[in-house]
Amino acid sequence: MSVLEDDEYRAFRRDLHRHPEPAWREFYTTARIVEELRERDLTELHVGRDALATDERLNVPDEAELAEWEKQAREAGADPEILDQLSGGYTGCVAVVERGDGPVVGLRVDIDGLPITESEESDHVPVGEGFRSEHEGFMHACGHDAHATMGLGALDAVLDSDFSGTLKVFFQPGEEQVAGGKPMAESGHLDDVDYLYAVHVGLDHPSGEVVCGIEGFLAVRHFLAEFSGEPAHAGARPEQGRNTVQAMAAAIQNLYAIPRHADGPTRVNAGLVGGGTATNIIPEESYIEGEVRGQTTELAEYMSDHADRVLDSAAEMHDCEVDASTLGEAPSATSDDALAALVGESAGDVAGVTNIVDSDELGGSEDATYLMNYVQDRGGLACYLGVGTDHPGGHHTSDFDVVEDDIQIGIDVIAGAIRRVAEARP
Repeated sequence: MSVLEDDEYRAFRRDLHRHPEPAWREFYTTARIVEELRERDLTELHVGRDALATDERLNVPDEAELAEWEKQAREAGADPEILDQLSGGYTGCVAVVERGDGPVVGLRVDIDGLPITESEESDHVPVGEGFRSEHEGFMHACGHDAHATMGLGALDAVLDSDFSGTLKVFFQPGEEQVAGGKPMAESGHLDDVDYLYAVHVGLDHPSGEVVCGIEGFLAVRHFLAEFSGEPAHAGARPEQGRNTVQAMAAAIQNLYAIPRHADGPTRVNAGLVGGGTATNIIPEESYIEGEVRGQTTELAEYMSDHADRVLDSAAEMHDCEVDASTLGEAPSATSDDALAALVGESAGDVAGVTNIVDSDELGGSEDATYLMNYVQDRGGLACYLGVGTDHPGGHHTSDFDVVEDDIQIGIDVIAGAIRRVAEARP
């Protein structure tokens, strides 16, 4: 068994931070995690296809893009044997430790990065300390490098304890595109899980603060609407064209006009739009990448149904066609009080914890909800906890970072909660 020291966890996190990778391209990240896990006394280790319900993957890049990211991981020194198992974008892994009689406890941590260019300012710690992203245009702007490190550290702490039962740690790809939760939930590895924890760092909570049970997950659907029409000369023969930009613009206007629902918050956003090839050509292709959200899964479905109707109507209005597809989605979820209470007990024993908060609203979306619901629907309990950190920039910004000492706090809180749940069996 290999258990890292605090400075080694720091080094591991920094290595991941230098190599951020987006959904289904987490080749280097997964390989590094697997390299470390192979040094542990594990019962099972499921990598790539073995960790996923492969048919449930959404928004997978094309072969050329996957090959480029895999090549980049090889050049960065990732283990070629492990990369072979991940080829095709089958990233992520599940580590299993069996330690005698007891319940099956799961821990889910996400591992992907974001398409954001990291700050180059000298006061940005990754710049000053020499671990800024080496993948220009991508960075760990949400702390998933810290999450993966917490998952590894919690596994080590449980291995080094008198824990009795089975621990499964899910290193999940594709959270930022809400595309990886369902493939991991449906993989079969959750079928026997009695209790599940998931964790997030920061969330506007300061260093030393622990949130025992996060609530307020908005259900979400990311969609791509591709409009097709007919090109024509914009000056000489405009009537011969079927203008997809008109259809796209009508759709955007009416997406934001979807009536809000009395039962709870709903959201819509056309986040990425485009179309056309030149000023003198009637555009024959346009697109919208957008999202809808709702306080509950039902409210998100209400928004999604209305969005589909808006897209179809806008296309018909301008004599175009539209193909709408789902890029990612996740349901809402709730944290079980019994598991949250054990997080509070654990946090009370951890050095560096200065404040314990029973619950807080996320106000966003997370596909850990797939795993939470999967366990809860089978009679188990699930909880999403927060570990505060004084991040200088907000989540999903170029100067986001974590206080590295808070990673150890997260490890200790999570490991303590896992040991307690195995003993108490709520």
